[in-house]
Amino acid sequence: MNDITQDEESRLYINSLARGLQLLTAFTEDRPEMKLGDLAPAAGMTKSAAQRFAFTLVALGYLHKNEATKVYSLAPRSLEIGLRYLQTSALVKSANPYVHALNRACGETCIVAELDGHDVVYIARFPAHREMFVNMPIGMRLPVYCTATGRAILSQLPEATAASLIDACERVPYTSETITDPATLKALLVEARERGFAWANGEYYNGDINIAAAILAPNGKPIGAVNVSAPSTRWTLHSAIAEIGPQVLETARAIGAANLSRRTGS
Repeated sequence: MNDITQDEESRLYINSLARGLQLLTAFTEDRPEMKLGDLAPAAGMTKSAAQRFAFTLVALGYLHKNEATKVYSLAPRSLEIGLRYLQTSALVKSANPYVHALNRACGETCIVAELDGHDVVYIARFPAHREMFVNMPIGMRLPVYCTATGRAILSQLPEATAASLIDACERVPYTSETITDPATLKALLVEARERGFAWANGEYYNGDINIAAAILAPNGKPIGAVNVSAPSTRWTLHSAIAEIGPQVLETARAIGAANLSRRTGS
């Protein structure tokens, strides 16, 4: 029995709240607008249930309904849910000035991410000064196994925990460069642990070289990671490791120290 199943079986679990959130998360980049007939299966519920939840969310201002076309879409107020997290995250507040400095130093897109299940989630971002390779917005989720950010965090977890997370991933080959073999991935974690940072080369997006280092809490546990996305049109893997790697590691260490100071008030 997994943790989610255990939570759902608790008498404290409010199913209607969970289903309302489920309706909100049914909207994606590929389906930004939906009529009720499409929204219901996307949210995994009956049409009548979807209608009730949608009505409530429209009334609260989290959904918009076009009365002429009967199409639903997310309303601006839905941003408030994620915004509250960014406004209250000690890690985001500690990281922003250091990641901004890293962005100015390397000129490439710099990101802070946290581990969430089998994914890493972007919680802070400073874009490249030059032409951007891919759009990586705050809130984006990427698999932990094929990203430098994920590997950096995994490399600082107990080996058994990291191995269990890798084994639990579906390990889809997103590009021809995606490494999916568990033994190879675990060897890369050993390398990252020794170097202090991880790398991935075109494994989720073709041509995207990323270098990342884990941000550590005082007890040594990873609380996130700093990542730099460097396009292969401007960098080679060798040059990114040699030049960006030390900068990313220094930035991650500075954020870890700043986060400690913020929590202790020193």
